[in-house]
Amino acid sequence: MGLILLGLAGNSIQLVPDGTLILHAAIIIIMVVVLNRTLFRPINRILEERDRRTRGVLSEAERMLVSIDQSLRQYEQTLRGARAEGYQLLERQRAEAVRERERQIASARELLSQQTSTEKQQIRSQAEVVRTTLSKEARKIALIIASRILGRSVAREGE
Repeated sequence: MGLILLGLAGNSIQLVPDGTLILHAAIIIIMVVVLNRTLFRPINRILEERDRRTRGVLSEAERMLVSIDQSLRQYEQTLRGARAEGYQLLERQRAEAVRERERQIASARELLSQQTSTEKQQIRSQAEVVRTTLSKEARKIALIIASRILGRSVAREGE
């Protein structure tokens, strides 16, 4: 509507400000003060409170993330240590088992060597007994054969 009145006024544009300019400035200042007290300050307080709470929650969340990250690193380090300790334990047990196996093999070889030596000695002594027995038997048989062939008794050597 103000544009229509301005259009009807025609060529009467006022270049020099009059008292209405001061009235308009005063109305604008009053509106700024009233809006500031009734609308902007409470909204700004609410926004500041929300921002403070958000920052508090965010900072708490960041602290929790740092704490969780630290706990995770500590857990991983403990896990690596436990794995390394487990591998060392397995390696010690494996080495002990190898040593025990080598000891048992050495013991079995020693026992086998002793048994072989004993058996060889027994075989030698049995072979000597058999040789002696065979030698005596061979002489007896030779004497029997000689006495049958000759038809008379043959005296033994050394008799």
